[in-house]
Amino acid sequence: MVYTPAQVRSLTPYRETVEKRAPLPDLRDVFLCHAWDDRRGAAKELHDQMESRGVSVWFSEKDVVLGTSLLREIDKGLARSRVGIVLVTPALLGRLQAEGIAEKELSALLARDVLVPIVHETTYERLRDVSPLLGSRSGLSTAEESMANIAAKIAELVAL
Repeated sequence: MVYTPAQVRSLTPYRETVEKRAPLPDLRDVFLCHAWDDRRGAAKELHDQMESRGVSVWFSEKDVVLGTSLLREIDKGLARSRVGIVLVTPALLGRLQAEGIAEKELSALLARDVLVPIVHETTYERLRDVSPLLGSRSGLSTAEESMANIAAKIAELVAL
């Protein structure tokens, strides 16, 4: 896997956080925050790519059982994940402005400082317009590399 020097610098603190949380019981490697509109498209693709590389992913499409409280299940997923991935798409940017569930997930992940943005079909400039805090974080972009390569980098990040 080839990393740019900027990617090495930006991902190293996340790796250290992952290593500190590793001994905690019943953890998922990744909490995948995404817009509802992306659940069958880009979010599913990223989920599948990460899981095919052995990454355990908390993904609302499979982890929220019918009849349970969506917010409570999300809360548990956030608490039981080592790192958060935010799939930033035009749909997510719209959801953040509407202050929906994705905005609550993002707030919790920002507070824990274990958050890697993945920009897909939008730009960091547009992200900074909507969320300066998230937009100030280094992350990955599908404009620069494939979803498969991004998933491989996430898998390497959480591997212990």
